[in-house]
Amino acid sequence: QVQLVESGGGLVQAGGSLRLSCTASGNIFRINAMSWYRQAPGKQRELVARITSGASTNYVDSVKGRFTISRDNDKKTVYLQMNSLLPEDTAVYYCNAQALLRGGGFLDNDYWGQGTQVTVSS
Repeated sequence: QVQLVESGGGLVQAGGSLRLSCTASGNIFRINAMSWYRQAPGKQRELVARITSGASTNYVDSVKGRFTISRDNDKKTVYLQMNSLLPEDTAVYYCNAQALLRGGGFLDNDYWGQGTQVTVSS
């Protein structure tokens, strides 16, 4: 019912930048928070950045000052600008949206993108 399509992952050397994009589509009434998560092999998935419908943001400490999350509500798109990338940022990055479906009342659900690989070489 809700599809999230990501783009922007790839291979970059340390100190470089990438910009991830995630566009939502489907039977959406409203998107509340949108987030980026990441997971490396053998590690738990962690919340990297989150942005609410009111544009409030939060970040995991390890990316503060380097990453910026933003959203374009008209385009139903969330972005993650990643600067000064480190090898420790290497992971699969997943887009998440908390969305209310048309006719779904006030209960939202979590929807996930397919994941995009970010690899940072040293």
